[in-house]
Amino acid sequence: MRRPLVIGNWKMNGDAASCRALLEGLRVSWSGVRNAEVAVCPPYPYLALAAEVLGHTNIVWGAQDVSDKALGAFTGEVSASMLFDFGCKYVFVGHSERRAYHQESSDYVAKKFKAAVDGQLTPILCVGESL
Repeated sequence: MRRPLVIGNWKMNGDAASCRALLEGLRVSWSGVRNAEVAVCPPYPYLALAAEVLGHTNIVWGAQDVSDKALGAFTGEVSASMLFDFGCKYVFVGHSERRAYHQESSDYVAKKFKAAVDGQLTPILCVGESL
């Protein structure tokens, strides 16, 4: 039987102080949990904070999106290798909000999925959820 994955996506919420408090609370409350993998996906600016607070714990972290490009002049984009450098394990691709607000097609999401895999990340493919 596969081990369940419990993952929190913070979307565009929080500041440094509230993110630190949440991460520290998770570190304490999920300490010792082994029957599920626990992960968080904070906003990009707080990935280093996640690594600092959660390093050497059973909680891993990931990102909320990834570029389909490996590198280049793509202002505002974040590559899989950059996320991997921050210790990310997971990344969301195809989130309903990205599909709706940024008109991301299934073909484009497939490119992001491949970029994540090629960049040694585990993509979490979102399909159909819009609530």
